Amino acid sequence: MQRLVDQDAYCIDVLTQISAVNAALRGVSVLLLEDHLRHCVRDAVRGESEVDGDAIVTEATEAIERLLKS
Repeated sequence: MQRLVDQDAYCIDVLTQISAVNAALRGVSVLLLEDHLRHCVRDAVRGESEVDGDAIVTEATEAIERLLKS
């Protein structure tokens, strides 16, 4: 992005690139959250982890809230 700004790129082009980066980051966030739910949360709820099931569900919920706010 900085290169685009330094090169005095058209503002709309910079905004389009920022939008694309944000979408890519949201996609990665969803994949990481899905992996966390499928493994860490599932194992904790089943009692297959040292982490308390309720605590990890709360942690996952808070992560979802942060993701939705971004």
